[in-house]
Amino acid sequence: VGEGKAGPGPRSLETGISPGSPGRLVLGGRRREPRLSKSCRGAFQSPRPSPKSGQADGGSEDSLHLDIQKLKEKRDLLDTEISQLISEGYSVDELEDHISQLHEYNDIKDVGQMLLGKLAVIRGVTTKELYAEFGLDMND
Repeated sequence: VGEGKAGPGPRSLETGISPGSPGRLVLGGRRREPRLSKSCRGAFQSPRPSPKSGQADGGSEDSLHLDIQKLKEKRDLLDTEISQLISEGYSVDELEDHISQLHEYNDIKDVGQMLLGKLAVIRGVTTKELYAEFGLDMND
């Protein structure tokens, strides 16, 4: 194990790969076939949840139809809200610009918080004390 251009590498419990027998480990002088770990030998478990016991395929189908109906109702409600906002004079471009400005404001505020924290550490005080010193509102 571990032979390369730099020579032999570190060894673990194996004493090496048997020459002329690719893939066979030599452990204590005996040849052994490589094995899968215990976690690889277990039964396959699907990542998809199985239907609950006592629930027939029809029950699952009814549940899916109910979920679809709820999603359609939610979509209709959102469409109504969008129409109302447009009728009140809001535009998508204006909202996107507003959201972009909010992101920029939050980034600047995060930098300010970081600087206040570093200054508080240097001075050995709390950030709350610095808020008062700089006339900042704790609720902002």
